[in-house]
Amino acid sequence: MIRAVLIQACRIAPVAFLAAGVVVAIPALAETAKKGPSVTAGSAEVAKDPATDVEPVSVDDASAAKTDKQTEKPADGPSTGLSVLDRMGADLPALPAEKPFTGKIDEAYGAFQRGRYLTAMELALPRAQLGDPAAQTLVAEVLDRGLGVKRNREQAMFWYEQAAGGGDPTGMFKYAILLMERSGSKEDRTRADELMKKSAELGNASAQFNYAQVLVADSPGEKGLRAALPYYEKSAEQGIADAQYAVSQIYIGLKDLPEEKTRRAREWLLRAARAGFDTAQLDLGMWLVNGTGGERDYEAGFKWLKRAAGGGNAVAQSKLAQLYIHAIGTKADPVEAGKWFVLARRAGLNDPSLEDFYLGLSDTQQKAAVDAANKYRSGS
Repeated sequence: MIRAVLIQACRIAPVAFLAAGVVVAIPALAETAKKGPSVTAGSAEVAKDPATDVEPVSVDDASAAKTDKQTEKPADGPSTGLSVLDRMGADLPALPAEKPFTGKIDEAYGAFQRGRYLTAMELALPRAQLGDPAAQTLVAEVLDRGLGVKRNREQAMFWYEQAAGGGDPTGMFKYAILLMERSGSKEDRTRADELMKKSAELGNASAQFNYAQVLVADSPGEKGLRAALPYYEKSAEQGIADAQYAVSQIYIGLKDLPEEKTRRAREWLLRAARAGFDTAQLDLGMWLVNGTGGERDYEAGFKWLKRAAGGGNAVAQSKLAQLYIHAIGTKADPVEAGKWFVLARRAGLNDPSLEDFYLGLSDTQQKAAVDAANKYRSGS
């Protein structure tokens, strides 16, 4: 059985809805995280400040009162000269000159990033054969994924091994993953763990997350989580959403952590949610409704649960139905509640309390809920 971290993220079912406790559950690796926009709780009206509120002055009065002296910027306070509207259409000052790039341009990686994989291979292979670790990793990546060439896992492993031996952190990480997938031997696992740790210490964000997973697997429970936390934190700082989620769970779940870390649990969960991690969106919605890790915000909690539900998370769909039933963060809507219950049940999740609610609806309401669910799934 391969103990390695998988390439695709495993989404963990969250804690019970409206429960105060939080279970520390760490998902598996997602090498790249999706980006997603944040959800705001709504706009607020701007209130007048009594200290600065003054009677409005007409345009004619203001023009008559203006003098040359008044158009100059006073020593203290804002300019009374040209307004933003006055400046519209005026020539903008020239932008500062860009600093010339003095680094070494890697044409092979440039071609790879533009999707010109055969060109990338042609440029990288001679360098790889001469012992360039970065080029070796690039050649391995092209072969491993079959980009413009026939996929060849054995050749990819050879070049990843060369890159790892040459000190390339990405090559180390990739070779460790392939070792874990290829064999269940103790020697391969030991070698993979060593490479993962070395890559993590050299700053590879995915390796940092994976090595944290290794530590948790080797020492389940609090001891493993405490040992893994520094690696999760480093990976989270580099934008790995799974690591951000893991940090939020550890910060809220482990005892005796510094208060400044506990206070940041919701912040890390928000980052993961904004990156499109549906389990983080689900948990964030529940935290906001429950008041976990900060103040309650029913409307924001509703919006995050709706986002996760809209992304296909069945647990979020079930919880969203409850919000519509109890008018939490939104208006009560039995048909909408029924729709999300139907969607969650079709996905394999059935909540007995929601089942009772649905059976209590009128025939007309049940039909409307089913029609809404069908329409939602068809995208029409």
